Amino acid sequence: MKSFTAMKFAAVAAASALALTACGSGDGSGGSAGSDEAVKIGIAQYVSHPSLDAVVEGFKSGMEKAGYTGEKISYDENNAEADQATNTSIAGKLAADSDIDLVLAVATPSAQAAAQSITKIPVVFSAVTDPVSAKLVASNEAPGANVTGTSDMNPVDEQLALLKELKPDAKKVGIVYSSGEANSAVQVEMAEEAAKDLGLTIEKAAISASSEVQQAAGSLDVDAYYVPTDNAVVSALEGLLQTADKKKVPVISADGESVKRGATATYGINYEKLGEQTAAMAVKLLKGEAEPASLPVETISQVDLYLNEDAAKKAGIEFTEDMKSKAVEVY
Repeated sequence: MKSFTAMKFAAVAAASALALTACGSGDGSGGSAGSDEAVKIGIAQYVSHPSLDAVVEGFKSGMEKAGYTGEKISYDENNAEADQATNTSIAGKLAADSDIDLVLAVATPSAQAAAQSITKIPVVFSAVTDPVSAKLVASNEAPGANVTGTSDMNPVDEQLALLKELKPDAKKVGIVYSSGEANSAVQVEMAEEAAKDLGLTIEKAAISASSEVQQAAGSLDVDAYYVPTDNAVVSALEGLLQTADKKKVPVISADGESVKRGATATYGINYEKLGEQTAAMAVKLLKGEAEPASLPVETISQVDLYLNEDAAKKAGIEFTEDMKSKAVEVY
């Protein structure tokens, strides 16, 4: 499998660079590697938290459903635990392993490191909010190189509207975000734009590490918090939740897993389903049915309503029966 993938990818890269003349091989059509040949997947995960862990689990589940089970698949799993030097080292190690057929990069920093180091095999990312801004792809429709994947772009406007529905008198919303995570800045800008139509203002507190989350949350005098898909903040979510409990204000998160951990509510992404969707893209690449340069970035088509009744009570909020009937999970 390895030799097929590498040779095929090299052929396509050469074809793109030379604008191709009349060679008859490696045009991306009719690949036949199939799932009968064993494959090795390198996994580069930026940090452990429930959403990113769910991506990996969903990816493995998706691969299994596609027939990659037992001896047909092996994984080289790596987690940087939010350390940038380790993150870079992981990408270099995976790039040097000639047995790996495809790399799954989970979260933006890992995807960026992988994209810089790995050029000869496909890199499929997931849990990346804005791949274009992160300079991973030329465009979502035509990635242009060996990197493509799934975005976890979430409906920020719907999530803030949900906050307004739950707490109509809310005026100021606090956002703690990582100054060094490009996609967090994108979500803050989206929240500021959405807030205008809802009569809300956004109060921001930037952090450089997870250890600063609770203090940053406490520095904001707000009526509610919004938690974007920010890896540093989500990995230290409990600190922000404790602050919200003391202030008796709700927390709207960007993902369902955070509601399970104690945020009040969201219209959120199911990250396990996102991982399965990412696996489906990986299977196409491994089977030679598509090339990463022309396989569009995908987003999850459905978001679900998640509610946490205990968290709502702490914030003085009561969910309506209609709202609870629409939720996929009420914790």
